[in-house]
Amino acid sequence: MAETNVKSEVWGWVKAIVIAVIIALVVRTFVVTSFEVSGISMEPTAHDQERFVVNKLSYQFGEPDRFDLIVFDATETERYIKRVIGLPGDTIRFENDQLYVNDQPTDEPFLDEVQASYDGIYTSDFEYEGTVPENHVFVMGDNRGNSKDSRSIGPVHEDDIIGKVGLRFWPLTEFGFMK
Repeated sequence: MAETNVKSEVWGWVKAIVIAVIIALVVRTFVVTSFEVSGISMEPTAHDQERFVVNKLSYQFGEPDRFDLIVFDATETERYIKRVIGLPGDTIRFENDQLYVNDQPTDEPFLDEVQASYDGIYTSDFEYEGTVPENHVFVMGDNRGNSKDSRSIGPVHEDDIIGKVGLRFWPLTEFGFMK
């Protein structure tokens, strides 16, 4: 009788572990993933080796919004974190450190502090030729002088977007939700 109880208990643990692994795989594959920043292109918002939770479902039921932080496949082997600046149909240009979307001055409040402390032009003059294509977004790093983004790689196709950055979990001293 004791041997049956041990087998039953072991079988119960095996089932629980298998179910937990399956749930974890489903969540990781379809719901959220983690992302580690590599480099300085998103400073001051995100720093090298910080880690984030990325919501993979966010754009399955909606579209990216201007200024969302997203992770996308930049190449077959590299993923980038950048900020959405332009949406499909938008014209984008920078003139005298001012963002213009569809010829309207557009504030970038996430850069207020760094721009105020920066000596000179933070974002060089730039104009995207034409409009952002359908099913694409125009992205830029917050560290405008040191970012490989849509200014050099072009707009990002929506199929290449992994998801929206939601939560910084490392380092623990910076733990919190992202804007």
